[in-house]
Amino acid sequence: MVATIIVTGAMSPKKALGLAALAHFIGPFLFGTAVAQTIGKGIIDVSTFDPKTIGLSINLITAALIGAIAWNLITWFFGLPSSSSHALVGGLIGAVLVAYGPDKIIWKGLLYVITSLILSPLLGLLFGMFFLRRILYFFRGATPRAKHFFNRMQILSSIALSLSHGANDAQKSMGVITISLILLGLLPSFHIPFWVVTSCAAAIALGTASGGWRIIKTMGSKIYRLRSVHAFCAQTSSAVVILGAALLGGPVSTTHVVSSSIMGVGAGQRVSAVRWGVAKNIIIAWFITIPASALMAGLSFFLIQLIHPRF
Repeated sequence: MVATIIVTGAMSPKKALGLAALAHFIGPFLFGTAVAQTIGKGIIDVSTFDPKTIGLSINLITAALIGAIAWNLITWFFGLPSSSSHALVGGLIGAVLVAYGPDKIIWKGLLYVITSLILSPLLGLLFGMFFLRRILYFFRGATPRAKHFFNRMQILSSIALSLSHGANDAQKSMGVITISLILLGLLPSFHIPFWVVTSCAAAIALGTASGGWRIIKTMGSKIYRLRSVHAFCAQTSSAVVILGAALLGGPVSTTHVVSSSIMGVGAGQRVSAVRWGVAKNIIIAWFITIPASALMAGLSFFLIQLIHPRF
């Protein structure tokens, strides 16, 4: 979320991360819990789980999180902007399929989630291209001083992007935590406690503040050589897509929306300037994340059951 503003020099890394962390913390409190409702109620039919098998539910949630975290760590190590949303959905699906079979999956809801994950990067690409071309048209006679204007505007667009990112991504964790509370018999129905909202907001803020420099480098310089105007357009188009998805309950991949917006901005300037080889790797990771994290979660559940069976 801060790669573009850091690479273009609009803000120092320390200030950019601090501002983004604060906005990430505020975001989950501003825009409702539609995404959390989708994750918590629209993918897995928790109403049919047997409350007597709490041990099995613990193993299921543990395996789902292990699958998602393992895949995120792998992509982080290689500097690929992967999707925590994809990984989380894949982890849940993989663990439930191994534990209970396909009957517990709400396939209509899963289709909605997958559709959101596929359409959102395409919208980011188109919006990035559109915003850049409009900006270049309106500023076609601008002097080099326009760079300072867009550096200042990046602060606003970065705040908007961080708010939308916090609103969308933190809600996914809220949904998983609330599912866990229901399966453990600690909640009678799907209702997100305030402490869950607060803890998820704090976690995403701390994660943002910690950096993630390999991915920042990939996003900021390896896809397209960004200047201030490009960064502003990429941030703005990403914020529009991500916030719209959050309000509609679509758990999109914010990382891939930002990546595709940068591609769109680059293509809007000159198609050949985009490093499509790097883009190809990001797209490949985008497609294989759900099956890969589902496989890891399924294997994790199988191993956990072997080591410590709970039925």
